Amino acid sequence: MATSPQFKDFAAEQLSVLGPVTVRSMFGGSGIFHQGVMIALIAYDTLYLKVDRENRPDFEAQGMTPFTYEGKEKPVSMSYWQVPDWLYDDPDAMREWAAKAFEAALRGKR
Repeated sequence: MATSPQFKDFAAEQLSVLGPVTVRSMFGGSGIFHQGVMIALIAYDTLYLKVDRENRPDFEAQGMTPFTYEGKEKPVSMSYWQVPDWLYDDPDAMREWAAKAFEAALRGKR
């Protein structure tokens, strides 16, 4: 899941519209955290936001897909879905989607 340092910086800057974020390397990719919870995953220079049943329809409507990796017996899909490209050009929309990812992450901790 190699990711370039430049993309890590870019993704962190994009999500900083939500407030302070930190990037931590993990499993060959990186996690982006806000207020101590992981709201995004970076893998192969692609940004994925945390998704649950509440915000999944937003991603499905855009034709986005979850991050998937090869498990021991079958592919495993995670609860992080690819960000649509147009969000990178719309800070207000990115803030809204990031806030929903943060809310999904908080719900997942309960």
